[in-house]
Amino acid sequence: MPTAVALSPLPALSLSAAQTLIEATAILAFAASGLLEAARKKLDIIGVCTVVALAAFGGGTLRDILLDRRPLFWVEHSSWLWILLGLSLLSMLFLRGRHFKPTERAIQWPDALGLGLFTAGGTQLALTAGTPVIVAVVMGMITAVFGGVLRDIVCNEIPSAFRDHRPYAVCSFAGGWCVVAADHFGVVDWLGLAAGAAVAFALRAMALACDLRLPTWRGD
Repeated sequence: MPTAVALSPLPALSLSAAQTLIEATAILAFAASGLLEAARKKLDIIGVCTVVALAAFGGGTLRDILLDRRPLFWVEHSSWLWILLGLSLLSMLFLRGRHFKPTERAIQWPDALGLGLFTAGGTQLALTAGTPVIVAVVMGMITAVFGGVLRDIVCNEIPSAFRDHRPYAVCSFAGGWCVVAADHFGVVDWLGLAAGAAVAFALRAMALACDLRLPTWRGD
């Protein structure tokens, strides 16, 4: 009798390939948020390239330094430097105010997408490195939040993660625990990454759509 072959209901995708895909998509999302912020501030080409690079690579670079992970992502994949340089140059050459009006509202959506993707990727990388689960979740938050923090600081703004009072790092925290839970229960690697990214993004989108607010410091 012919031997039955078990077919997996989910397509195979290695963990490294899933992590690379997540990182690449997150870089583009945060680069877009950096580009919009630089355009809103009317920066020159050096300013645009700097803000785009900080938004795209800042959180991941800090994570890799803390995890003592070498080479850094943008050093290992140096083609991303050319991609972001080209994106910055083309945007300044061809995009005008009539094409898009960069506002804080426009920045929020690519920023929310990058938040979810970087959360999942950063948490999984830390788990792979053997860190305790709480450290892995914090590393996911650092990856997701600090690119936007650096972007806003360079643009002379109080980071939006700290000032708009709508859940941001909290959404990343929840998404990170989703990745940890998926890893603990042996869920397919790429599916756990996708679930963590979706949870963080969905929570941030809900906070923006419903104008949910965190408690703020109250004086006398």
